Amino acid sequence: MNSNTETAEKVNTHYRDSLLSIKNLPSVPLIMMEVTKMLSSYKTSANELGRVISRDQALVAKILSVANSPLYGLPRRVSTIEFAIVILGFDHIKNIVIALSMIEAFKNKDDKNWSRKKYWQHSVLTAVAAKRIADDLGIIKSGEAFTAGLLHDLGISVIQRYFNPEFARISKMVREGQMSYLQAEEKVLGITHAEVGKYLLERWNLPQSLGDAVFFHHKPSAATDNNIIAAIVHLADFMTQRYHDSNLLWDLNYELDPGVIQILNLGDEDYLQKYMETYQQLFKNQIDTFFI
Repeated sequence: MNSNTETAEKVNTHYRDSLLSIKNLPSVPLIMMEVTKMLSSYKTSANELGRVISRDQALVAKILSVANSPLYGLPRRVSTIEFAIVILGFDHIKNIVIALSMIEAFKNKDDKNWSRKKYWQHSVLTAVAAKRIADDLGIIKSGEAFTAGLLHDLGISVIQRYFNPEFARISKMVREGQMSYLQAEEKVLGITHAEVGKYLLERWNLPQSLGDAVFFHHKPSAATDNNIIAAIVHLADFMTQRYHDSNLLWDLNYELDPGVIQILNLGDEDYLQKYMETYQQLFKNQIDTFFI
């Protein structure tokens, strides 16, 4: 083993150990546990669930904004949490609450390298696009695609909050055009935000399929299991970068994994390009009505 390899492994081990040793990493949000427990009982009604969720009005506002987004594709406006529960269904409301609770657990402060608003917008745009793609392709687990889409970059917020000096170095390297965001994370930390996100989902006992989707969202063709949701999130993430000029550092030079063609049965490269173009107007409507 040469000295460069040994150094890289030491860096990798150091930050993995640091991540494991974080004492104030947010615990599972109370509302997430309560909703999950309620939905384990067939006796729970939409009104009862609505009352619990309504205790967190910020969460209610986010659920309604998601439900009313153009890419989500609901035929009528959703104005109350009870109606959202009825029209979306218990399982999908659970997925939304889990994902939004996890994002809310990391209330990172804005700085020159981080915008909570842009992070939130990008996460939601990827999530609703992932669900729409899953629905269009007849994938049964469209709710899981939404959740994975919303959480795909959760690891970035963890790095920004708990490894802020390193996050600043990573951002500087990307801004200066030295390398991609993933390459900069590997060089500075020895781990990527995808690995951090998977670790956090495992720590909160969420399904392995979600962790795999988050871990492989940049390269779904590398996944041996659960690659369909990973491929959907990857495609949604790529289209978000393609159709939404949000100047996000972590999406600069985003490369499409051609493996999604086979994983999602999208024919060939020409068909994939035409398929993505059918989403362009939907993205424009989403951006015009949701982000302004």
